[in-house]
Amino acid sequence: MKNIRFIVQPGGALKGRIRVPGDKSISHRSIMLGSIAEGTTTVTGFLEGEDSLATLKAFQAMGVNIDGPNQGKVIIEGVGLHGLKKPAYALNMGNSGTSMRLLSGIIAGQDFDCELIGDASLSKRPMKRVIDPLTLMGAKVESQDKGLPPLKIHGAAKLNAIDYTLPMASAQVKSCVILAGLYAEGETRVVEPAPTRDHTERMLRGFGYEVNVTKLDELATEVRVKGGGKLTATHIDVPSDISSAAFYMVAASIAKGSDLVIEHVGINPTRTGIIDILRLMGADLTLENEREVGGEPVADIHVRYAPLKGIQIPEHLVPLAIDEFPVLFVAASAAEGQTVLTGAEELRVKESDRIQVMADALHAVGIDAQPTEDGMIINGGKQSPQTAPIISHHDHRISMAMTVAGLTAVAPVQIEDCANVNTSFPRFIELANSVGLNVRAEEA
Repeated sequence: MKNIRFIVQPGGALKGRIRVPGDKSISHRSIMLGSIAEGTTTVTGFLEGEDSLATLKAFQAMGVNIDGPNQGKVIIEGVGLHGLKKPAYALNMGNSGTSMRLLSGIIAGQDFDCELIGDASLSKRPMKRVIDPLTLMGAKVESQDKGLPPLKIHGAAKLNAIDYTLPMASAQVKSCVILAGLYAEGETRVVEPAPTRDHTERMLRGFGYEVNVTKLDELATEVRVKGGGKLTATHIDVPSDISSAAFYMVAASIAKGSDLVIEHVGINPTRTGIIDILRLMGADLTLENEREVGGEPVADIHVRYAPLKGIQIPEHLVPLAIDEFPVLFVAASAAEGQTVLTGAEELRVKESDRIQVMADALHAVGIDAQPTEDGMIINGGKQSPQTAPIISHHDHRISMAMTVAGLTAVAPVQIEDCANVNTSFPRFIELANSVGLNVRAEEA
């Protein structure tokens, strides 16, 4: 992969209206469920990023006829729950943990064996969390030491339903078990200790598959699904990704004079931690034109500059904003006072160790950021000159977060290893420059 470097000039205000790319989580699931449904599913607004395309190519390799994407439109000729075919080669998930974890659940229920591989970053991400429940269901999964990829999954053809309580809140693990449950004998029950994104449950219902969700207490939720049903093809309009919108929400919040509208953003309540946290920090952020599209709530998000203040981030919001913390750390850096994050140890096993990598990146632009075992302490509102280029460790969210940090920096910011931005946000720089940032990419 080429080394793409971003160079950000400080200053500027964000103005206008933009639409960011389609939601990555929903794009992945539209391909997966459309492929195992009966009939032809049409998807619009599909994210044409490398992660979602890895999922699309995997199902093509398993014999599914998929046309597109063509300007966000994808047509999937579903083969039904048992119509997938053994691929001729290992399926390459690239950088996508979602692809590997969710696909494991579907492949565990097939009557063929399959190997899932990924890039250097994905090969370091923990998969034992999906291997354990799949093994309990009767699948045989081989991995490298400590449950790392590649994974060799020996399809069980018939899985057993299980009652499974997630050791930690994880939408990917929950979804893996639910998807395997479609192939299981009996009713699979998954209990999550805290709310996580529920796109799989919503989309299964959209395909006509019964899913029962029960709130057990203030935090815990039970999801139940019976095996042996069928999914019926549907149309999916993918909302814009709130994780991508988050970069512009923070940018407009911290750049003086900003007034920006981000259109058609998915505001699924399991994903709106970023909105809640920014509002607690004093952000001027309103939801306009709220509506529902294909079972998912969407709105236009209107953000104006406002002075932010440091806060103790409530732990119950952490799972609802887990992918947005790199850019929330940037908001904290611009805020007056101290921001404290706890309960976010999951950030250490993302595409990079996002706690340590962001602490290092913020230090490089003169921010007082102290990493802790499960979070960070940031003393914001003060910034000394940049001391070194930013090393993103090939993590797309680090690259984009530090681009936003460049707005309030005291000198130009240079960010290395940014090619992976294309995994989730093609045209990021073009869109950023169109609303008032000053950033360029060059081949290093």
